Amino acid sequence: MKKNSGREFILSGRKVVSIEKNSIEDLQKRFSQKSFSSDFSNAVELIYKCKGKVVVTGIGKSGIIASKIAATFNSTGTYAFFLNSADSIHGDMGVFRKGDVALIISKSGDTHDIKQLIPALKLLSVKIISIVGNIPSDLYGISDISLDASVKKEACPHNLAPTSSTTVALVLGDAIAVALLEKRGFTSDNFAMVHPGGNLGKRLLLKVNDIMSKDHDIPVISIDSKLKDVIYMISSKRLGCTCVTEKSKIAGIITDGDIRRLLEKNLDDLYDIKAGDIMNSKPKIISRDMLAISALEIMEKNKITQLIVGDKSGKPVGMIHMHRLIEEGL
Repeated sequence: MKKNSGREFILSGRKVVSIEKNSIEDLQKRFSQKSFSSDFSNAVELIYKCKGKVVVTGIGKSGIIASKIAATFNSTGTYAFFLNSADSIHGDMGVFRKGDVALIISKSGDTHDIKQLIPALKLLSVKIISIVGNIPSDLYGISDISLDASVKKEACPHNLAPTSSTTVALVLGDAIAVALLEKRGFTSDNFAMVHPGGNLGKRLLLKVNDIMSKDHDIPVISIDSKLKDVIYMISSKRLGCTCVTEKSKIAGIITDGDIRRLLEKNLDDLYDIKAGDIMNSKPKIISRDMLAISALEIMEKNKITQLIVGDKSGKPVGMIHMHRLIEEGL
């Protein structure tokens, strides 16, 4: 067995990336061809108008790609189902109904399972879209719409293992999914509804109101309050700041950093200093209905760690600290 050095591994890896990159660039050039662009547009339109479901099928490595494409369809607003094409001819054809669309992924287009599947789909009046790596194949010729996913060479040095071909098929599937997403006007709110869990769900669904400090936990002090009361409020509520109000409306904010900077001046008499003397009179104020991730973006942009949450009348209804956002995994 030949022993490879680290440098040889790197050269091999770069070669694979280069080959697959070239294959994608070849695919991109096809969109400039009238026949290919027309087929692609027709495929998107057919799926968009589908009254049933999209069944994405394939076998082997193509089956794995098909499964991913089906998952992408479902997460972007297109009702899809993955079916291994080998299973389809052994009892699972029952998933197909008239009005469905079959999206078949195949490198050769001539596998035994595909050849047996096609006549059954025709009998059910299921429209067939194929992503095929072999143009003169049976599948390419018999499909209602065929998309050319051929590659000049696989990244495998023996030109055998599906590598470039599966990459191109996957990219085509993603291209169809995104085109459908845009056609449907699928928004980030729609996206959130199908991704409720994990950090992604939090980024799309979690509101400021869900995690802000509220009621008696809000540090609030009047504009005429003395410095010792300001310090007590900041320390007791443990958010590193306090909101300053005038006639119950937000007038400013004082952070523990403001207090430190004041003390560094070595003022002789701190007794007469009031909240209004040291507050920032232009605090960043957000709505309780804002997404939590948007609040984090405001903090990062302005290099601050706290935000006051205000209502429409200008009264403070909450406070949010960056540490709370970090705890939520944002």
